[in-house]
Amino acid sequence: MATRQMWDAPDIVPTITYSDLPRAIEWLQRVFGFRERTEARLNWLGGGMSWFEVGKSLFAIATPDIAWRQTPETPGLVVKVYVADVDQHFAHAKAEGARIVSEPEDGFWGGRIYRVLDHEGHQWEMSQRGRDRAADRWQLPPGVTRGGLE
Repeated sequence: MATRQMWDAPDIVPTITYSDLPRAIEWLQRVFGFRERTEARLNWLGGGMSWFEVGKSLFAIATPDIAWRQTPETPGLVVKVYVADVDQHFAHAKAEGARIVSEPEDGFWGGRIYRVLDHEGHQWEMSQRGRDRAADRWQLPPGVTRGGLE
């Protein structure tokens, strides 16, 4: 398990959706040699999420998320961007007419995020820099477990 207190992430973290997450994890490790942050792998009934390190970069893979209106037939890409003040960033984006998907909220991992679509419908998740805790310090919600995927 991680011994750090905080989650280590670059400023931009994309998420790619896959309908078969266990196959994607195996494939990305075997074919591309990407290193999974296994201590952070999450699963829940019908879905899951994991993170991979590539050099100094980080990306996530996840099952399609209903919050984004994604389905297995329409895979998606979400780009997570860390900002200095997520509430201030949200207020500015909203005032400028951005299509807000979800208002700022605190997550089980300690982070604070909001979700927004750009002018062409691309999915962005804006996150408060410096709030995300290390995976072994997350307070998982009911039905979410760390580890293997079914």
